Amino acid sequence: MDRPQPDLLPNLAMAIAALALETRFPGAVCAFVAGSIMRGQGTVRSDLDLVVLYPRLDQAWRESFESNDMPVEAFVQDPSTLAHYLEQDAQSGRPIMVSMVAEGRIVGSDIGLARQFQSRARALLATGPRQAVDPWLLYQVSDLADDLRGLRPASEVRAIAVQLYPKLADLMLLGRGQWSGNGKWVPRRLSMLGQEARDGFEAAMTAAFEGDGAALLALCDAELARYGGPLFDGYKALGVKSTQR
Repeated sequence: MDRPQPDLLPNLAMAIAALALETRFPGAVCAFVAGSIMRGQGTVRSDLDLVVLYPRLDQAWRESFESNDMPVEAFVQDPSTLAHYLEQDAQSGRPIMVSMVAEGRIVGSDIGLARQFQSRARALLATGPRQAVDPWLLYQVSDLADDLRGLRPASEVRAIAVQLYPKLADLMLLGRGQWSGNGKWVPRRLSMLGQEARDGFEAAMTAAFEGDGAALLALCDAELARYGGPLFDGYKALGVKSTQR
């Protein structure tokens, strides 16, 4: 089945969400309908994000299904589990649930409860992440940057760049009080730092994926300099406690 025109997809998504509440999630009182489709940015196989809220559950869950040829990712919650995941996002610095609730359109019977959570999520989104740059992140970026020093085969430079991509993005974003992200959200979040920072990150990564890690090393060194330089000497991290008696 061919999808409707992009401008009609949000209406289809709302109809799919309403039907899912009635038939797939009986007892749920509301849902937040979110994702790129609702933002008008959907592509051919963009899925619909659906945060479903019950009055009470023994356990939250996530499930995937298709409706009217549209993939749906459902995150099924009750007030206590949803509050947990909103707080988890604030602590991690990645607003996954926070964004879906803050930006989603509401459907269902308990609009008042939905609006309470939406106000809470929007406040969290506006405040920014609670996660600051910690020594472990600085150590990881420092260690990987050291691996770029000296001559290495292109294949090894690429492998290091793959590991550095999310960690360096975290350092740049969280270090400036911005939300970070995973996957496709990394370049979107980096845009919040301005075109120069985003383009510099992209150019350094592109060169590293082609086997030249010089620009990426320079970017790492510049970011680490904001915290006094690379972190290695004197770094200590505690492990698990021994059970030996």
